[in-house]
Amino acid sequence: MAIRDSSPVCVIGLGQIGGSVVKAAAEAGREVFGYVRSARTFDAARAAGFTVFGELESALKHAELRRAVIVVAVPLPATGGVFARIAAFGGSCVVTDVGSVKAPILAAAEEHGLGGRFVGGHPMAGSANSGWAAADAALFHGAAWVVSVDEAVTAAGFAEVARLALGLGAVVVPALAAEHDRAVARISHLPHLLAAVLANTGAAGGELALGLAAGSFRDGTRVAGSDPALAEAMCANNTAAVIEALDEALDALNAARTKLGLTGLPGPVVRSGRESRAAYDRIAAQRPVIAGVDLEEPDWRERLAEAGRRGAILRRL
Repeated sequence: MAIRDSSPVCVIGLGQIGGSVVKAAAEAGREVFGYVRSARTFDAARAAGFTVFGELESALKHAELRRAVIVVAVPLPATGGVFARIAAFGGSCVVTDVGSVKAPILAAAEEHGLGGRFVGGHPMAGSANSGWAAADAALFHGAAWVVSVDEAVTAAGFAEVARLALGLGAVVVPALAAEHDRAVARISHLPHLLAAVLANTGAAGGELALGLAAGSFRDGTRVAGSDPALAEAMCANNTAAVIEALDEALDALNAARTKLGLTGLPGPVVRSGRESRAAYDRIAAQRPVIAGVDLEEPDWRERLAEAGRRGAILRRL
């Protein structure tokens, strides 16, 4: 499988993320086309000047003809079914996805015989809005985009997907599927649950409480405004890691409650939280950059996975 700099892109599913891939790829000068089942989205994307197919097989045939990289951007529960259709069609295109969990999706890809062509992906971007109308060509600018380095991933496949992410303005974080899932449980999936709890607690205070709510409540509940099905799918497909993170959060809250009752102060959680936030700010401001990647070396996956664990990113390939 030859490594190319700018393969055409076929996007399956044109919600916010898939639609943003389409718009960003077009803006970057790539040939891009998509498939969507919704007639309303089909018409909207066509009206905006994009090439869109209303039949999946037609999109896959065109992808094979153009030697495109296929980006599966459907809701998590539908991913396995799309993989089955891709496998039944055949072809040789590299397949990636944008799902918020990686291990179950990797297992589904292998189950359907796509293991040798599949490279897991996850752009850490999005908003509380959804659908084609929320798609934005600038959504991935500066965002971290996880690209899998699991054993079945080929060097050519990794390069194809990494170059796609880089070309859309993201930086690439190499990671193993299982390690990715444990990490995002803490910084993505748990925040959805905490935001929902905070929103419910605020609303329970009535209109006075909501009327007084300002920046901390607004920012802390932002993702509670997203489609509940997204958070439900995250938790359902990453249960063990989410429960582990949730248990730690509950232990910290219970400790704060106990301290507050005994002393009138919440204990160390507030001060340690400030330090943890400062650590996030430091990493976000200046992340180490991975350089000198040689995908022909036999240990390239292990080296990239270790760099990803250190918070390092790829800015070019």
